[in-house]
Amino acid sequence: MNPIIRSKVEAELQAFVGADAYIHSEATSFVFVRNFKVKVTHAFIAGDGPFRAAIRFDGHGWLRMEALTHYEIDANGRLLLAGYDDRGRMNVALHIGKEPFPE
Repeated sequence: MNPIIRSKVEAELQAFVGADAYIHSEATSFVFVRNFKVKVTHAFIAGDGPFRAAIRFDGHGWLRMEALTHYEIDANGRLLLAGYDDRGRMNVALHIGKEPFPE
């Protein structure tokens, strides 16, 4: 994974606006969602690092993840965002793609 470059991640997030997407999201010990299908209506990234990402879906709900530090685009075109602490441990993840994630 690469350190987040806000402009690049913003452009990748915007590619999902108006589309059906599948979300995988987790935060250490308290949140885990996989293959949550939504229609993305808005998508943002904010901050100077660590970053916050927010996805609005179906016009009614939001998913917001904080403390994101790294990203990559996988071979299937999915945007993978993660937040690592100062010891290299992943604390949060937000993945979004146009196809379901493997079970």
